[in-house]
Amino acid sequence: MKKIVNEVLVGERSLFKGKNLIINNSTFKDGESPLKESNNIKVNNSSFGYKYPLWYSKNVEVKDTLFEPMSRSGIWYTKRINFINNTVNAPKEFRRSSYINIANTKFSDAEETLWSCNRVSIKDSTFDNADYLLMNSKNIEIDDITVNGNYFCDGGRNIIVYNSSLNSKDSFWNCKNVYLENCIINGEYFGWNSENVTLVNCKVKSHQGFCYMKNLKMINCTLEETDLAFEYSTVDATINSNIDSIKNPIAGRIECDSVNEFIKDEVDFNRFSLIERKRK
Repeated sequence: MKKIVNEVLVGERSLFKGKNLIINNSTFKDGESPLKESNNIKVNNSSFGYKYPLWYSKNVEVKDTLFEPMSRSGIWYTKRINFINNTVNAPKEFRRSSYINIANTKFSDAEETLWSCNRVSIKDSTFDNADYLLMNSKNIEIDDITVNGNYFCDGGRNIIVYNSSLNSKDSFWNCKNVYLENCIINGEYFGWNSENVTLVNCKVKSHQGFCYMKNLKMINCTLEETDLAFEYSTVDATINSNIDSIKNPIAGRIECDSVNEFIKDEVDFNRFSLIERKRK
């Protein structure tokens, strides 16, 4: 493979259609699409300063590299990328890309990041300002991430999340096939209009969460400051705490310590049961 070391690259498409390259300690400055249509590329200890650095690329590895604020919309239509120990200060990274492996990376401006992507693995990473992270993406595996931003995983499919902290209003809306374990979830309106969602050993704070859901399962979970929950949902839940209020579940069962208020409005409760373990 050809090596490019300690270079400053400027101008549009500076390494257009580059193949079999190792790029070390280099800087991509002004100029759009420096590595567009590239194949079999390794980038190490480098920086991208401008827009669209990796579009339509294949077989890419990026390590220990900085994406500056103007390198927005940086990785689109790309297939097979390992993205490890990077710092990303630009929004809209990753779109319509597949076979993405992200590890040990910090995203400081993750708005509209990872849209419409497939086969995504994320570990040990943080996402700040992360509105609409992972929108309409599918086949996602996540372990030990922190998300600060709203509308997480809207429209997602086939999602597994472990050991993560998700601070997101309206997370997991319009999703199918979601599994969360050992997660902390803090945000209003969790999970509306979603189907086949399972939470195991999770702690949740969510005003008016878990509504309009089909086949919601909760195992050994804790709810804090959660009210007006489960409206028009089918649910099978074991909750190891009090619940502030439950409203109009359609069918299933909820076992919990106690419920402060159970609101019933024009719903047939013959298919739903509530078990309060500590109610006197």
